[in-house]
Formats: sequence, structure tokens, C-alpha cells
Amino acid sequence: MPTYIYQVLNPDGSDAQGETFEHIQKMSDPPLTHHPTDGRPVRRIIQPPNIAGDWSDSATKSKLSDKNLDRLGFTKYQRSGDGKFEKRAGKGPKNLSAD
Repeated sequence: MPTYIYQVLNPDGSDAQGETFEHIQKMSDPPLTHHPTDGRPVRRIIQPPNIAGDWSDSATKSKLSDKNLDRLGFTKYQRSGDGKFEKRAGKGPKNLSAD
């Protein structure tokens, strides 16, 4: 179910922005007209959809995964102790040391 953003309307009718809150409801449900807890009048704020694209967290994690880096020919080392690194992906020595 989508999360909608609602804004509390000011009692004086001014254009100043009131408090906003999120409310989860079905797309088929009518928009709220009053705050669910205190009954103040509200209006729904139109928001762009949140679509995961090329730069989303999940896409970035996928691109930087050990399997993908290995497939692309990169080598990845991860710190395993003081001055020591273990290979996680790619070609090269299994361990590196700062000694």
C-alpha cells in the first residue's frame, strides 16, 4: 500500500504551511479530509513516486557486489586485521600485508 503525505490546514485559511504527516492507505481509499487522531482539516500533498533507479541503494550494492566486480575484472580486498587484507574478488594474491 502506498504512503501518502498530508498537510494540516491552518484554521485562518492562510497559505502558511502547516504540519505534515504520512498515512498508509489503499489507492482505492478516498483522501483523508481530517487528521486521523485529532480531527483537524487536512489535504493530501501530491508527491512524485519513489522509484528505485540506477543510483538507488539496492542498485549500488548490486554493482559493487563481489561477484559483479570479479566479472568486470576488478580486484577487491577487505581489511582483515592490522595491516592485513584478504582478497574478496578478482585476480591477485590471496592476502596482502603492510609488512
